[in-house]
Amino acid sequence: MNLELISDYLNYLEVERALSKNTIEAYENDIFSFLKYLSDNLGVADIGQIKRTHISSYNRYLASCGINPVSIVRKIASIKGFFRYLCVNSVIEKNPALALTSPKISKKLPKVISVKEIEKLLSSHLDIMHKALFELFYATGLRVSELVNLEFKNTDLKTGIIKTMGKGSKERIIPIGSKAKTALKNYFKEREIIIFTNDLGKKNQKYVFLKQNGAKISRQYVYTFIHNLGKKIQKDISPHTIRHSFATHLLENGADLRVVQELLGHSSIVTTQLYTHISKKRLREVYYSINSG
Repeated sequence: MNLELISDYLNYLEVERALSKNTIEAYENDIFSFLKYLSDNLGVADIGQIKRTHISSYNRYLASCGINPVSIVRKIASIKGFFRYLCVNSVIEKNPALALTSPKISKKLPKVISVKEIEKLLSSHLDIMHKALFELFYATGLRVSELVNLEFKNTDLKTGIIKTMGKGSKERIIPIGSKAKTALKNYFKEREIIIFTNDLGKKNQKYVFLKQNGAKISRQYVYTFIHNLGKKIQKDISPHTIRHSFATHLLENGADLRVVQELLGHSSIVTTQLYTHISKKRLREVYYSINSG
């Protein structure tokens, strides 16, 4: 197999597509696993010899290994992207993955909680930092990675906006409401003390959310906090639940789908459209609960 072609493709993903390091590593692993299968099982050792039947064979092999359909779809997408690149750059004449189909995945509606449940969580006994964290999380629908990496310089309380770097290193600007601004103002006073009195705080002062010892919060920290918070409403929730609830509540209150797409940082409107199904489902639930009595 031509390792230089793979290296060129990975470089293309990094430079021109601006994909994250983790995403590029996933593409690399998927491609090498596929090529190893072809070499070990089908005797195909040259990229130019690969046919659609070879890729279909690999697809069936993955399914026979009991791999999750979502993972199979991702692996096949990696292979498709690689061959599309080779075809566009005239490395191969025909794309063997062009008409390849991936396993169908049943779309599960994301879990959401109601506005009343959000209010109950916000009115519970939270310390200043956790109050600000949750208020901002619900007010913006940030991804958990965006929340933990949010920088202080990108949080402007005067204009009421934050700037974040999402997937594919794409910057987006998100407005925040008065409640989130107030919670952040209160927390920033405490944050100044943490930075002033703690060497670790000085080291991490570029980030918005810091623990009492000055350490930057982690993804796991947020997951644990949200999970424990959910116990107050007897529900198993995660940071994804808060993000989904943010989007659903916006749509239920008449927000434009394109606006929600921009706020969430979705590259495709198709992803955002899933939330319209949630809103319709919740509307039916409310209707039947009112008319069942």
